Amino acid sequence: MANLVTSLCCVVLAAVVVAYAQRRSQLVARNQYERMGSDVTMQCGSLDNDASVSWKVNGTDVRAQHRLEGPRLILTEVNLGHNGLYSCFQNPHGERRDTIFLHIGISPREPTVTCRSNTYPKGFYCSWHQLYATYIPTTFEVDVQHNQRSLEVQKDSVHKNRCHVRFPEVFSSFPYKVNVTAVNALGKASTMISFEESSIVKPDPPERVTATPIRLNPRRLEVSWHSPATWPDIDNFPLKYFLRYRPLIRDQWQHVELSDSTSHTITDAYAGKEYIIQVAAKDTEIGTWSDWSVAVHATPWIEDPLPITSTTEGDFPTETKTSPIPSSNAPQKAEPPVGRAAKLLTFFSPLLLGMLLLFM
Repeated sequence: MANLVTSLCCVVLAAVVVAYAQRRSQLVARNQYERMGSDVTMQCGSLDNDASVSWKVNGTDVRAQHRLEGPRLILTEVNLGHNGLYSCFQNPHGERRDTIFLHIGISPREPTVTCRSNTYPKGFYCSWHQLYATYIPTTFEVDVQHNQRSLEVQKDSVHKNRCHVRFPEVFSSFPYKVNVTAVNALGKASTMISFEESSIVKPDPPERVTATPIRLNPRRLEVSWHSPATWPDIDNFPLKYFLRYRPLIRDQWQHVELSDSTSHTITDAYAGKEYIIQVAAKDTEIGTWSDWSVAVHATPWIEDPLPITSTTEGDFPTETKTSPIPSSNAPQKAEPPVGRAAKLLTFFSPLLLGMLLLFM
């Protein structure tokens, strides 16, 4: 008897577990991806065709243009506004039977693919992107072939749409074939490009460009720079450089090409004019020029103006002290200054006049 009870309990428990699992599977939202502009049908779980259901989207009644056919909701000409969480409820008790997360998007188109080697001769990288948004998750599959064998592809840790490939050999005459396939829930599309090793070599721009005026030389600027840090073997694979410069007051550039040198003296600068300077790099034999470096600004040496001599306190005239103001309110008439001879003549005039009268 005890065994029978135990068996019945196990059967009941198993049934409960199965029912709970089925209900959980119905309540967990499932993803449904549909093409933009199409008519979309959503099925409410596994209900029969004659079941009566109602639908909600994001917790509210469905207001978009639609129709109901038993347990199915049909939306017409869907767009991004139809995205959302749809739930269906079985009438008459309103028990939720299914939940669907609807995603509207488009199938991918052929991706744009470019490949470049800025670490020659170590390897190259390829990058890709979609010209048009798909609005739903899209992944990319990359296959690289060389001399009829597949090469290892390493995804970039920073750029999600970039991968790195090592050169299996240097100076290879066999072309590389890169195929990138865009894949999402609505379809896939591929792009394949083929190239030779030498055609994709392009260094990064030179770094730490500086321009310094030269003392007592109002028409010269000393320019120096460093080769890009990403270029791995500057000794065996040297770079040449292209310098351009112009004064800010003019639009026309002047150019100088340099072989295996990381400095140059500009000798024809306009005195006192600010200059803008940039440098590009290229492998001496293959590939293309890099992008221009970050622009630097510099002005040739300008002669220091003569210092302005400050006037000291002793250079100023001393202040003249005025006499006390007379007590009389009437303006005082100033006497004209007289010399010593005039004062003597004035003193002896009466005496001489008396003697002259005596002898007459």
